[in-house]
Amino acid sequence: SAIVGALVALSIIALVLSLVRVEDVTLPPMVKYGMVFDAGSSHTSLFVYEWDSDKENDTGVVSQTLSCDVQGQGISSYANNPPEAGNSLRECLDKALQVVPAEKQRDVPAYLGATAGMRLLREQNSSAAEQVLAEVARTMQEYPVAFKGARILTGEEEGAYGWITINYLLDSFTKYSPKAHTWLHPEAASIFGALDLGGASTQITFMPEGSVMSQNEASEFTLYGYSYNIYTHSYLCYGQNEMLKRLAKELILSSPSTRVHHPCYPKGYNETVSLSSFRASPCTDGSDPRLPLGYSNVTLEGRGNASGCLAALRKLFNFSACGQSQDCTFDGVYQPPLRGQFIAFSAFYYNFKFLNLTEGQPLAVVREAIEGLCARSWEDLSSSYPKENPKRLPKYCANANYILTLLLDAYKFNETSWNNIFFQMKAGSADVGWTLGYMLNLTNMVPAEAPARVKGHRPSLWAAAITFILLTLVLGLVALLL
Repeated sequence: SAIVGALVALSIIALVLSLVRVEDVTLPPMVKYGMVFDAGSSHTSLFVYEWDSDKENDTGVVSQTLSCDVQGQGISSYANNPPEAGNSLRECLDKALQVVPAEKQRDVPAYLGATAGMRLLREQNSSAAEQVLAEVARTMQEYPVAFKGARILTGEEEGAYGWITINYLLDSFTKYSPKAHTWLHPEAASIFGALDLGGASTQITFMPEGSVMSQNEASEFTLYGYSYNIYTHSYLCYGQNEMLKRLAKELILSSPSTRVHHPCYPKGYNETVSLSSFRASPCTDGSDPRLPLGYSNVTLEGRGNASGCLAALRKLFNFSACGQSQDCTFDGVYQPPLRGQFIAFSAFYYNFKFLNLTEGQPLAVVREAIEGLCARSWEDLSSSYPKENPKRLPKYCANANYILTLLLDAYKFNETSWNNIFFQMKAGSADVGWTLGYMLNLTNMVPAEAPARVKGHRPSLWAAAITFILLTLVLGLVALLL
């Protein structure tokens, strides 16, 4: 009877185990990392991003993990010493490796994108530009990351990726629904335009009504399963640093003296410039025969005249090239009618932050603030802002008036649509710029991974089965002893 009881017990155990359902158990998604260097005309920054491997409609949900500003000027400034361009990146690369787990570092895609500063260097000296990029690549290849290349972005790429960044951060493409526990595409999503102002170029990007007529300025992206057709254009030599050089050159050419009145600089401020600096940049046309050869230096004397400043800045634009066309900005460039709200970042943001203007201020208030700034003397400004960079401080009047000219006269914003511009540099905890959009778009090239699955048992049934087995064994032993 004891043997029969044991056999019965074993049969019951086998039956219970067969009833315990084996099913797939989803493991948490793996975290992936990527890093992008933004090599601008005046400085370089590194951004590290991370995203889960189970992507939403083939587009990763990317977040910013680290931002690091590289010491020194942009990599284009190392044209005469290319190895230093690579060495300048090391400190930020070391910091990046501290936030990426060691076991994942060799799988981290690393990119460097150079913008307008390097575009200008390539025009001026293509071999020097290639050497700088080669040294940058050599340095990055020394680190345990999956280096994917260092290249010069087109202006249109820079504008388009900045547009992607803004709309991603502001949930214009997709939004998480806590109730549905899933990502949804917002109905009638509000797509923002992007306004970017750098040191050497400026970009405008937005989604117009209908299709973009000029294919030269058209870009198409597929994000989260939806296609977007956008207008984007980049104006090389219209960044604020190159604008200041061009303005100084025109003022010098219109004056017969080596002491030149500068309407945008504050009264009491003088700046000596070398004529050789104009010959070094394609934006100031170094071969211009009008540049005086009899002397090498000129002194710019500030006059603090807001209206004179605006008039001088308008001469930098060729508005007459558009004729009577309404779909044209300046220099004969096509632009469809503006649509929607815009985020203005980079130098747009920093200049208006200095003016201490709050969001939504009427255009009349903005003009009044700029006029007040231009009227202040250098002594007043320097004593009121002791912590401000003394090289940047005297140029805020010129920069602010240039922004007004660019937005109102060139891009055709007006008293009403001015309220559709929002000046900001961050959205959530991430920086606004082209690098996040670049990284986000690149995740489309990585095959979407299905969540990792392993064979396993449902915990509740498995626990019940173990309990039943133990109980059966105990009863079998008791029966055997009896």
